Amino acid sequence: MKYLFSIVIAGTMLLSACSNNNEKEQALIKQQAIAAVKDSLKLDSFKKAEVKKKEDAKIAAQVKEEKRTLLLAERNEAASQSSGNHNYEEPAAAKKKGWSEAAKGTAIGAGAGALGGALIDKKKGRGAIIGGVVGAGAGYLIGRDKDRKSGRVQPKN
Repeated sequence: MKYLFSIVIAGTMLLSACSNNNEKEQALIKQQAIAAVKDSLKLDSFKKAEVKKKEDAKIAAQVKEEKRTLLLAERNEAASQSSGNHNYEEPAAAKKKGWSEAAKGTAIGAGAGALGGALIDKKKGRGAIIGGVVGAGAGYLIGRDKDRKSGRVQPKN
């Protein structure tokens, strides 16, 4: 019986020793596979970083070229506007052409007031002058309000 027990114990030890070596080998293989995957990921990230740097350089070159083109266009435009005047000053804000609403209102109001005053007053000259002045003032106020609304004149704060 002792003999049988010793064979069973020896067999168990032998099997356990073999399985430990197999487990160690499998753990080593797993570690090597993980290291290989990490290395490949690092290489991929380096490649991605290089591609990103190239794309950023292309975009920067395009932006630089656009800025240069715009600067040249502005210089050409300024040179054509100055037409011999070499003072490169900032161009003034573009003013609207034509009569303002205030000027139109003044002229229309003065004309209408003078006509109305001449028709109402028995002394034609005096009525025309008073009507013209009153009409011009009223027309100016109405026209100035229209200018403020359109943005031609800045409103009072």
